[in-house]
Amino acid sequence: MLKDYVIVAKPWIVFANILSACGGFFLAARGQVDPALLGAVLFGTSAVVASACVCNNYIDRDIDTLMERTRRRPLARQAIAPASSLLYALALGLLGVAVLLLGTNLLALAIVLAGFGVYVGVYSLYLKRNSASSTLVGSLAGAAPPLAAYCAVTGRLDPGGLIVLAIFSLWQIPHSYAITIYRLSDYAAAGLPVMPVKHGVSATRKDMLVHIFAFALAAQALPVCGYVGSAYAVAVLGLSLYWFFIAWTGPQAQTEVLWARKLYRISILAIIVLSVMMSLDYAAPVPAG
Repeated sequence: MLKDYVIVAKPWIVFANILSACGGFFLAARGQVDPALLGAVLFGTSAVVASACVCNNYIDRDIDTLMERTRRRPLARQAIAPASSLLYALALGLLGVAVLLLGTNLLALAIVLAGFGVYVGVYSLYLKRNSASSTLVGSLAGAAPPLAAYCAVTGRLDPGGLIVLAIFSLWQIPHSYAITIYRLSDYAAAGLPVMPVKHGVSATRKDMLVHIFAFALAAQALPVCGYVGSAYAVAVLGLSLYWFFIAWTGPQAQTEVLWARKLYRISILAIIVLSVMMSLDYAAPVPAG
């Protein structure tokens, strides 16, 4: 039972969001780290993201039974009662909000709650089942943790924060498209109108190319504007170009599934390298006076 409660909170997604939040935090801190603030950001964000994931599992428990990759989820196989999962989500959410309220600032809290609202209220409850644009809107939720972490440090939404928002939102779209192509039969079986189901793999690949290119430009805005150094610029640009090249060449001799899986893995590597380099290769603050 304890394992099921851990699984339903999607710990791998929580970890991914915390990694990106670290990137946003250390980018904004520029070497002047407040350990208490960092702890509050990471713990509070983790709890709210976990709450959102539990809510998503609750909402999707019917369609999860129709998909091979999700049919063994705790709520899909009725290992956890739906009412219990909602209480669990409420407890996680309230804990996260309390920590963010007491340990960060109202702007960071508002961004995290906005991300929760987009993911649960807009994406999970409506768009996922009704529109191919669900990925575009849902991408904003994925950008909330790094943006909130950035604003927890700065206390304001400045150009650096807007760049962080653009980077992580744009990354989310081709990353999600790769998953939908990789698991195309699952999404079709559940009747979900994701991009490759509704418009085909070819149209999805073209859209991926646009967003990977836009991601590469947004990512390079950080060094251009002086927020990070050349090591970040080289590492992230190299991965961005490789990601774009694999998307551009298409499946070729391999199947669409293998091609999409490769794109998915590259996207994971790209966001890891991006977050790590944001954390390590930040530009030092200009001395006062």
